[in-house]
Amino acid sequence: MAPKRKGPLQLVQREVEDIKKKVDSLVKDVPTQRGSTAELLQRCQELQISAEKTLKTLHKLTKADELAPVGNYDQRKQEEERKLQNIMDHLSTLFQKLSPPGPSTASGDASKDDTEEEDEDDDYDDDDDDDDDDDDDDDDDNDTGDVDNSVDEKKAVKPPSQSDPRVYTVLSDFKGDQDGDLSVQRGEVLRIIRKTADGWWLAQDTKGNRGLVPKTFLKIGSGVSDDDDDDDSDEKDSAADDNNEDESEEEEEENDGDDVTGNTEKTSGASHSNWSTVRKALSEIDATDVLSAMGAIPSGFRPSTLNKLLTEEGVTYRGSHYIQPELSESQLSFRDLFLDPDTGKVRARQVRISICFTLWSCRMIPPPGVGVQVLSRHIHLCAFDGTQVLSNIHTVRATYNSKSPKSWNFSPRMTGILPTLLDGDCFLRCNSASPDLGILFEVGVTFIRNSTGERGDLSCGWAFLKLTDDTGHLIPNRTYELPVNGGTPYEKDVTVEAPVTRGSPTGVFQQMLQSRRQPKLIIKLKSANSHIRTQLSLLPDNLLHCLSCVDLLALHRQLLADALLMDRPTMQNADLICSPVLSTFPVLLDQLDLMDALRNAWMDVLNNMSRAQKRDPSHLKEEFTKVYLSSVYFLLHTPSLPSYRWADPSTEMQRARVIYSTLDALKQTQHTSSSSENPQVFLDPNNEHLAFDITELTFDLLSVAR
Repeated sequence: MAPKRKGPLQLVQREVEDIKKKVDSLVKDVPTQRGSTAELLQRCQELQISAEKTLKTLHKLTKADELAPVGNYDQRKQEEERKLQNIMDHLSTLFQKLSPPGPSTASGDASKDDTEEEDEDDDYDDDDDDDDDDDDDDDDDNDTGDVDNSVDEKKAVKPPSQSDPRVYTVLSDFKGDQDGDLSVQRGEVLRIIRKTADGWWLAQDTKGNRGLVPKTFLKIGSGVSDDDDDDDSDEKDSAADDNNEDESEEEEEENDGDDVTGNTEKTSGASHSNWSTVRKALSEIDATDVLSAMGAIPSGFRPSTLNKLLTEEGVTYRGSHYIQPELSESQLSFRDLFLDPDTGKVRARQVRISICFTLWSCRMIPPPGVGVQVLSRHIHLCAFDGTQVLSNIHTVRATYNSKSPKSWNFSPRMTGILPTLLDGDCFLRCNSASPDLGILFEVGVTFIRNSTGERGDLSCGWAFLKLTDDTGHLIPNRTYELPVNGGTPYEKDVTVEAPVTRGSPTGVFQQMLQSRRQPKLIIKLKSANSHIRTQLSLLPDNLLHCLSCVDLLALHRQLLADALLMDRPTMQNADLICSPVLSTFPVLLDQLDLMDALRNAWMDVLNNMSRAQKRDPSHLKEEFTKVYLSSVYFLLHTPSLPSYRWADPSTEMQRARVIYSTLDALKQTQHTSSSSENPQVFLDPNNEHLAFDITELTFDLLSVAR
């Protein structure tokens, strides 16, 4: 009788048992020094690789893969994951004990780490083998015997090997502007010493110089044009990278010690402070890393690239920065702001790309795993040419039905004015001459971890729409169904987790079903009417925002032109300009609920105007200034309005209550006031205000101009 075939889960269970036996054998050999330290290290590394491969295999298993029904499948799978995680933690501890100690400058941190490692060892030993408790005290004594030999072997700086899986090639020039950064040039080959969750990797060049390099500037392999590697080799390289992180960390510490003691000429006496910064960066672990280790994040998910730019680059990628005037190369005039001498209006400017589009929906977006609460589902979008962001980063929040969590929709039907944050009707103006210019869409979620309360931002995938064809002409206006790729925009061939099927689809019907399971983003390019096209031509050369705000942005642009091009004594005059509208309006592009408040108040006034008044530019500017001062300008300096915080439901609800209750109170005051200027709003003792700051009124051209 043929032996009964075992299911995938049973095979993994057998592999886990085999790995555990080998780990127990290694634990017994360490205190007795059975074999050299190098051999023990090699055994430890091989076990780490085996454990991580088995864990990856386990994560991919589903109940549908089993040959026969398995009771309590999810519970058994989680139990094996816990066993593997304990084994990997213990192997990491053994590896650090077997490796030589780090430099003496970090003795305080090392002693703390040793204490934590001993605690982890005790936990592991209590669970698995009580007889090993007596062996912990002997490890330190046995390790010191091979420290000198190991350090001598690693003192020489070696260029990276072309076959080393940690070899990466620089895709673009990078100039380090902070202590600890490594300046590199395109095509240079680097050896990665340590990878970190924040995207700044510790690298070593061929000359032995070390420093931090952003991972988005790197590509695995030894050649920039090496794009044809097969999937198997890529997976093997990435697995080797992950499994060698602990070894790389120890080598970094050893070589760091050598640099501090023996290579002071090369570091110019600044290595101590530089590497303390490096160690601090390497030690940071966020909620995303923890959830990835737990298997709570689907494959293909990454920390959000565009959200990182928004939060860490100040105002560089925000709409409040791109709405400001841009200076020319001489710094004596403006590049994108001119007046028409015949009409006195802002001169229209035509740019290479000026389009309108609508976000429709996302399909088959896997939700994050258990243990997290999603605070916001949204899309970050910007102009992108494959290497860099060319506009501000705009965000549109999605709505979804809990009965179909994998489907996201935009622009929901609702009574009243649709909030800007939910409005999927957008425009893009971009004057870049790049032939690869397009729109980058990053599908993301903001979550909070239930157990610890940590917040994080994940990218669920990205899509890219190239806006020109091979001949350089704009693509036609129609609906596009874009595939959502996993990873970051700088990674290739990474897929978002999809339902696992046995074998590959062979039939046409099966291929159609498989295609429907893939994540997709549906958008529609559309034409704009003449009014919208005219208003768009008055805006900055590079801007991406909501179509419903075009009229407000154009009015601000006209007030900006009047103040900078008409009212200044001379074009070389850079004195402060008294204008509360110009000084505070850009804030509204970063706080969209205030933009909605202004739009709501302006629509009320606009509906009461006659046609002749709507055609009079001076009347429109005057009324707009009045509406602005008696609505959002008042709100900006109200102490009851909480500070803006992204994806915080309680704060958003509290701000909404304050905004609309204040607007209603201001409307009542305006109806009862006989003065058209309505100064009673600011003089009423019932209204509280923040302490006055001169920046509320002053527009500083030199500090805000791009």
